[in-house]
Amino acid sequence: MASVDPAQNLPLMEEFLTLQGEGAHTGSSAYFLRIGGCDVGCHWCDVKESWNAELHPVTPLEQMVLNAVASGSPTVVVTGGEPLMWNMGPLTDALHAAGLQVHLETSGAYPLTGSWDWICLSPKKTKVPRPEWYAVANELKVIVFNSDDFRWAEVHAQEVHRGAQRFLQPEWSKRDKALPEIIAYIERNPVWRLSLQTHKYIGLP
Repeated sequence: MASVDPAQNLPLMEEFLTLQGEGAHTGSSAYFLRIGGCDVGCHWCDVKESWNAELHPVTPLEQMVLNAVASGSPTVVVTGGEPLMWNMGPLTDALHAAGLQVHLETSGAYPLTGSWDWICLSPKKTKVPRPEWYAVANELKVIVFNSDDFRWAEVHAQEVHRGAQRFLQPEWSKRDKALPEIIAYIERNPVWRLSLQTHKYIGLP
């Protein structure tokens, strides 16, 4: 197996064409690149199989770009795992050179690398975001697993810039309990918006 070199290749868990299911771009066509590797360790994570980067094939950046272009989607979403464990500069440069919009989903736990058209910051209690992410995040998406997550959301809402969109999203396994609580919270605090994992409701990856 080739060694990981972010200038040439990365551990790729999966890639697929779908509709963005969450946040500000819900319902839009998107080609997902799920990069392997994560040590943030959320106990409710629904892609724990992404955590160990060694389990995923080391894939040339050129092949990722070719597949993304062939998908026909104008937007590539880079997610994980935690993609910022790797230097994202070479990948985003290559995707932009191919004429694609590049979106990121990150916990913000690692330094900012790469050039992004949209950044979704989703802070996690197990490894909090680095300060530089608050000024560049286009959206703040907080997962609500229990009632303390509303307090957690407000902590980070105070840090992001005023133009960042703010979303509360029920953790999938707690959605029946969390959803009415989130709705009531947004009614009282209208700076927030509701995000749902719509792809799961309609059976998309």
